Amino acid sequence: MATTVDVPTRDAARPPARSMRARRLATLALLLVLVVGAALASIAVGTRSIGLGDVWQALLDGDLASEEAVIVRQLRVPRTALGLLVGLALGIAGALMQGHTRNPLGDPGLLGVTAGASLAVVLAISVLGLTSPSDNVWFAFAGALAGTVLVYAIGSAGRGGATPLTLALAGAALSALLYALVRAILVSDEQTLESFRFWVVGSLAGRGADVAWQVGPFIALGLVLALANAPALNLLGLGEDVARGLGQRIWLARVVGLAAITLLCGAATAACGPIAFLGLVVPHMVRALTGPDHRWLLPCSGLLGAALLLAADVIGRVVARPGELQVGIVLALVGAPFFIALVRRVRTAGL
Repeated sequence: MATTVDVPTRDAARPPARSMRARRLATLALLLVLVVGAALASIAVGTRSIGLGDVWQALLDGDLASEEAVIVRQLRVPRTALGLLVGLALGIAGALMQGHTRNPLGDPGLLGVTAGASLAVVLAISVLGLTSPSDNVWFAFAGALAGTVLVYAIGSAGRGGATPLTLALAGAALSALLYALVRAILVSDEQTLESFRFWVVGSLAGRGADVAWQVGPFIALGLVLALANAPALNLLGLGEDVARGLGQRIWLARVVGLAAITLLCGAATAACGPIAFLGLVVPHMVRALTGPDHRWLLPCSGLLGAALLLAADVIGRVVARPGELQVGIVLALVGAPFFIALVRRVRTAGL
């Protein structure tokens, strides 16, 4: 008499719905705590040592007579606010990019956003002589927008329209072309190279409250579009045919997602320069905890991105006193080995 053997199915291996929800809520709460802690550390720690009591007094007292109060309220607080905005934007943009392209190596720069912003900044410095971060914000944002529009136009040409593969290929090709133009300008203009190299490393230093106010509305709009795009992105994860059968308009989901990526990554790049790696690694870390549901993945990726960016900025201020190490460099030095270890040792959830 034949015997049957029960084989665990894929659904049986999944955690119960209540357990997963509790895990996601715990992850969200933990990330909120990390963001608050990183923000407090960013305000309290800097290249100049200021006691916690003096920091607290500077935050509460409206008088800016002391030098410590000026440093805390006019330098560290705006810098922390900008770091929160940029970290949120890059974390969510990375999750959106990986979801729309179905590419685990996708990051916000894949659609030509970073390359377009870089070329625009180089032209602003070389042709117009604009070197201030507040002056270059609008040029960088315009270049990021133009780069994304070109990528989408190229990727959507042909019978099949815009697909994850055509968008990724178009983004890679256009980015290579734009970066070649950037290098051509830099090698022929040493003065532009000197100014551009401070922008291209990615930094929160030297950005005042005016920069945060300039990019804040674009990031806010991008966050709204990203959260609205989350349910559609979940359906696209089942396959375009299934999503279309469930009533999802594929072209609308793609356009909304690309608009959100452009606004988030374009504004972040315009404010602080290209900060690589953050949008790549953060979604993988969060996906291992929340699963692939973008309704949870997007907000959690934003929170973790903000916490990591502020933490890296604090580390950069401490390790190189009395100077500082730019946040883009710190993230690359610390994050790349961590990401390699994460890929090798941790079984992350699939896209």
